[in-house]
Amino acid sequence: MASNVKTAQKTSILTAIIRKQIFIPIAALIILAIFNFIVDPSFFKITLGHNNDGNPILSGNLISIIDYGSELAILAIGMTLVTASSRGQDISVGAAIAISGSVILRVLCGTNSRPESLQAPIIVAFLVSCLVAMAFGAFNGALVSIFKIQPMVATLILFTAGRSIAAWINNNELPVVSDKTFLNFGTVFPGIPVQTPVFIAVLCFIVIWLVMKFTNLRLYVQSVGINEKTSRLNGLNPALIKFVTYVILGLCVAVVGFIKVARIGTINYSVIAKDIEMDAILAVALGGNSLGGGKFNISASVLGAYVIQFLTTTLYKLQVQSDALPAYKAVVVIVLVILSAPIVREKIAAFFKKLRAPAKAGSST
Repeated sequence: MASNVKTAQKTSILTAIIRKQIFIPIAALIILAIFNFIVDPSFFKITLGHNNDGNPILSGNLISIIDYGSELAILAIGMTLVTASSRGQDISVGAAIAISGSVILRVLCGTNSRPESLQAPIIVAFLVSCLVAMAFGAFNGALVSIFKIQPMVATLILFTAGRSIAAWINNNELPVVSDKTFLNFGTVFPGIPVQTPVFIAVLCFIVIWLVMKFTNLRLYVQSVGINEKTSRLNGLNPALIKFVTYVILGLCVAVVGFIKVARIGTINYSVIAKDIEMDAILAVALGGNSLGGGKFNISASVLGAYVIQFLTTTLYKLQVQSDALPAYKAVVVIVLVILSAPIVREKIAAFFKKLRAPAKAGSST
């Protein structure tokens, strides 16, 4: 009888853990870590070296995951809010990143694509980029919230034309910025061995955490995502809330665009942020958030973003060709969408309920 009681307790604990939204990304992270440890323990090796400028810098697979995963984590913040409120996804973020990065280089370079010195302060270029990216976010938001166009269809416009707009901004030229201070935002600042994008991602997460804690944005977004009609009856403006989430995503896009061009000091319009929209959507799904809107967990999405980067790094380590990466990630998306479906969750809960039933029966006797 005692063993049956213990079994029932363990099953109840396991069920409670599985129901936690953050369980999926943590489980995926553990699986990837174990797999890499078995295949190649040196995967986790971290070394301290120096870059071309002689600055100390940490390197290794884990450092690369944290560094490049930071871009996706920032983007996942905005994508989570858009998904939760509009019950759809923005597939134009990659093209929007190309536009914001092109704007930054245009402001910094002016009319000369190879300037000897910056033509404007870095902060000015970043703020202009933010305004442009937020404007495109507002454009998408207006199509979704005012004109009631399905999010994926609405954002398809910018997805199609965005990279051409980015090239047009700089007259189809590839501007190059060689200013060390600007490049430090994409690499490391002297004396700090940790890559700057990591700190930018932490700052973005702190800002959104403060917004969620001291405003009603979380409540409003969830209310609209769960039931738009009910939220309207409760005095909310669903159109405005959806619009705001797309503008916030635009701001996230500007930050990622800034990091992208700061890494190399230039831009490739057709390659920059290619397929990043799928990674952002996958991060949201991997975080246990429903792609059909409603309740959300930004922390889980951020963790999901780093898991996606972990998966990408692992696939590269296994010498999987870059062209094949989307196929592997698509399989993960399908699995996650199926697991997050209500009917599947009900089946899983019913399965564990059956497991507890014999143990409870045995303890009662």
